[in-house]
Amino acid sequence: MGHLSVVSPPNTIELKNWHLDGRDITESEKRIKHLHGLFKDEESYNKLHPETLVYSVQAHHPVPEGTPGGLFFGTTIVQPGRVGTEYFMTRGHSHLNEERTEYYWGVQGEGILILMNKQRETWGENIFPGSLHFIRGFLAHRVANTGPTQLIFGASWPADAGHNYDDIAREGFSARLMEVSGKPTLVSI
Repeated sequence: MGHLSVVSPPNTIELKNWHLDGRDITESEKRIKHLHGLFKDEESYNKLHPETLVYSVQAHHPVPEGTPGGLFFGTTIVQPGRVGTEYFMTRGHSHLNEERTEYYWGVQGEGILILMNKQRETWGENIFPGSLHFIRGFLAHRVANTGPTQLIFGASWPADAGHNYDDIAREGFSARLMEVSGKPTLVSI
């Protein structure tokens, strides 16, 4: 890039589906076969085809993970569906660098951001196109799709935040988001 030059950015977002394209982008998919133990109803879980897509993530990592002052950007698409009465959702995580914060924002569809503090108190925030969610440090978080279409949300987090999936896999959240009388409801475990 030369002095006084104007160039196209190395990355783009397709605003119809929020697909990222360009450099330094990672992609992952989580299918039912990757989420054993996440859902309560194992009988319903075992009836789903193992290749059923639950969610996909794209992330732009312009700096190496762990870089202080670095910032990452990503998009997540959670498919509509349920395992029994429990909505399709992300695995959930907290940050290895626990005081790090994160932003989520709703792009398409409807869902709930599920949050849990260190005292294992759990609550949710509705996600919808235009919703903005500041996730404070020391909170575990996951997202569930409660609507009939794909839920798409964006995220931005510090490059040195890290992801702790192990604690959630081992201990879970203190509540599950279930459909009760036709409505998404957090139910204590």
